[in-house]
Amino acid sequence: MKTFIILAACVVAALAAVPSEQEIQAHWEEFKTTHAKTYASPVEEAYRAKVFKENSLRIAKHNERFDSGEVTFKVGYNQYADMHTHEVTEKMNGYRRGLKKPSNTVFKAPLNWPWSKKVDWRSKGFVTPVKDQGECGSCWAFSTTGALEGQHFKKTGKLVSLSEQNLVDCSTANHGCDGGLMDLAFEYVRVNGGLDTEESYPYTATNGTCLFRPEDKVDLHTSGYVDVHSTEKDLEAAVSMIGPISVGIDASNWSFQLYKSGIYYEPFCSSEAIDHGVLAVGYGTEFPNKQYWIVKNSWGPKWGEDGYIRMARNKKNHCGIATKASYPTILGL
Repeated sequence: MKTFIILAACVVAALAAVPSEQEIQAHWEEFKTTHAKTYASPVEEAYRAKVFKENSLRIAKHNERFDSGEVTFKVGYNQYADMHTHEVTEKMNGYRRGLKKPSNTVFKAPLNWPWSKKVDWRSKGFVTPVKDQGECGSCWAFSTTGALEGQHFKKTGKLVSLSEQNLVDCSTANHGCDGGLMDLAFEYVRVNGGLDTEESYPYTATNGTCLFRPEDKVDLHTSGYVDVHSTEKDLEAAVSMIGPISVGIDASNWSFQLYKSGIYYEPFCSSEAIDHGVLAVGYGTEFPNKQYWIVKNSWGPKWGEDGYIRMARNKKNHCGIATKASYPTILGL
């Protein structure tokens, strides 16, 4: 009898985790309104509704595991809920591992560096508002400007939003919306003598002709860049001592696509298969001892925690966050 009751309870719990057709339809209508979704044809909309349903079931099952304490983060309906994961990665994850880059110096944590229990450069004025790369594989450009904006603020006390489109159109060693590397972009900025402002060279999420205007540029006085030694200890020191750091991560899993909140730990994440450029702006610890990185994404403020994700820290270089980290060097700093 007890066994029957336990089995019945399990069945009820499992069914409770599965949203009904009516609930999914309600979420679908709300999703289209919230994200101003329109489709080219009824056939396209029907296909997107089918994908949305598949993601709805994933969301419900995963969040049930969160509620039971099995996982440390939640997923939810964001602007990518009508897309397959491979579509998101193909369109937006533009970190190009195959590109060559010039040799450079390496940062390692000093023996007695001034360790801080937590760091958040947002509260110090180093970080511009979250931006949106759109359906363009320009993540590398947003990671680049984020690191440059932080170092420029560190030197001048002025937070200036820099132009990603300037990099997309003009950094010819990279491939615009088809991907690139932050280090190659740092090198472009050094040779170019600076970068135009976001206001003077606005973002279009497309590849275009280079329209750089020297009269609109911010003189960043970069002398190059430094790669961070590929350990979390070294990255922790760099974030603490230098400021926001450009990092590459594996963002190829569906759980990253639909991340909503919490500390992201994905068992299928790779520490080597880096495909997405982002910005590490700090780190911290959630009680009792859940360590995390604070990472700025470029998928708009409706994704994740107001555009940010907290990623598991000191978990064997989870998702490769320390594998390809770097920052620009500014003369006088």
